[in-house]
Amino acid sequence: MTLHQDIHQDIRLVVLDMAGTTVADGGLVERAFAAAARHVGADPAAGIDHVRATMGESKISVFRHLFGDETKAQEANRAFEAAYADLVDGGEVAALPGAREAVEELTAQGRTVVLSTGFARPTQDAILAALGWQDLVPVTLCPADAGGRGRPYPDMVLTAFLRTGAADAVGQVAVVGDTSYDMLSGVRAGAGLVAGVLTGAHETPALRSAGATHVLGSVAELPRLLAKEGT
Repeated sequence: MTLHQDIHQDIRLVVLDMAGTTVADGGLVERAFAAAARHVGADPAAGIDHVRATMGESKISVFRHLFGDETKAQEANRAFEAAYADLVDGGEVAALPGAREAVEELTAQGRTVVLSTGFARPTQDAILAALGWQDLVPVTLCPADAGGRGRPYPDMVLTAFLRTGAADAVGQVAVVGDTSYDMLSGVRAGAGLVAGVLTGAHETPALRSAGATHVLGSVAELPRLLAKEGT
């Protein structure tokens, strides 16, 4: 067996998406987007298809694409974050079944787990606080933590790799998410395992076409997959 193969069979760092992967979305992103669009005088229906197609991408990037104007995009992004925060404060966010247990089991297996998101830091922190997850993992990342570029760029995955020091090579990294953009970020980072889950935005064909090496029913299946494969 070659060194390259050994590295890919020893997953030491797991980068998990939040909304749709470990956190139930329940349409909250679409509701917050509708509020943001109305705030800047846009028709939510005109942009909803793009929002759905780009789930997982940093939200400011989505608004830049939709509105073209940086000032309007920033205003929409602030309105989105405020609307999403209101939904979180209203108790409308929950962990997906088995998500916390999966993180704890991965940690018990000796792996380092990082939670990443396309949301801004205040929203991410609000979600973590609402779930009581502030101390669940050693590192949480949003696009700003990786120089401002979110998915589908590999920056957050590579930031997790560098910041944790948990893996000796990117082949020892697993990236898990519910969108094609999650899969692309993992592929572009050179992750040894790129797994899609079916609890969020995209279905198997989209996940596979974006480079998923595995497709799972939910993140709850991940610890068993890694243990079974000896990774």
